[in-house]
Amino acid sequence: MLDGALQNYPQQLQGLVERAGPLAVPGAYNPMAALMARDVGFDALYFSGAAFSAGLGIPDIGIFTLDQLTQAVRDVVRASGLPLIVDADTGFGEPISILKTVRDLEDAGAAAIQIEDQVMPKRCGHLEGKTVVPAEDFVQKLRAAAYARRDALIVARTDSKAIYGMEEAIRRGLMYLDAGADIIFPEALETPEEFRTYADAVGGTLLANMTEFGKTPYLSADQFYALGYKIVIFPVTAMRVAAKATEMALRELYAKGTQAGLLENMQTRAELYRLIEYDRYTEIDSRFSES
Repeated sequence: MLDGALQNYPQQLQGLVERAGPLAVPGAYNPMAALMARDVGFDALYFSGAAFSAGLGIPDIGIFTLDQLTQAVRDVVRASGLPLIVDADTGFGEPISILKTVRDLEDAGAAAIQIEDQVMPKRCGHLEGKTVVPAEDFVQKLRAAAYARRDALIVARTDSKAIYGMEEAIRRGLMYLDAGADIIFPEALETPEEFRTYADAVGGTLLANMTEFGKTPYLSADQFYALGYKIVIFPVTAMRVAAKATEMALRELYAKGTQAGLLENMQTRAELYRLIEYDRYTEIDSRFSES
């Protein structure tokens, strides 16, 4: 993004949350995906820890570092110029470490920072074998996050429903709001009725995770909104489609030794150059290279 003044991304995201209707937020797993999401009309983006881990060739169990995440966030925000909700897993440590996590990610341009109440090493929210920290311990993390942030919104994710049931997930949601979270994210609810029950009990601004191949049924952003969820993320959708397309292309290339049969499914050179504003960069380069 070459134009424009410095942006207050948290303020922009808050404005989108206050706007009527659902806020559908796709996962942007790298700057190019972020550009494409902006190009088709999305107003905000989500940076998934699972997608980031997969892009690094590692599982989603909290292996990547804060420095790696911060640089990736900075690149996505720079490219897109859109508010970005950042998945910071369990926050990279105890409350004192949360201070650095929140400051670093907000400095990188994050509009919202998501922290979850799992025990490290964490697990994908839709798999078995998860454990969560005591609610009181996670409250201290959230208080530290609320203290550290300047403007960024704090998203509190709870994985407790799958372990302790709906009553505990509701209790935690209310505690987390009271501790300073702006948005509550109940992970891996399994029916529309569960989503409705949770929303009615907790209130506030709620986020629903519409991931694929998990425990949550496939609902549209409008359907989630009707159940009480303002923000609906699609964290890994684009990456999964891109990964499958890449695999299919490589299989054909390996089998046939030519890419000729793939051309109609490729982004063209012209389309790529338009997306990344190639002509703008060359024009600016020419302007300042003139002798």
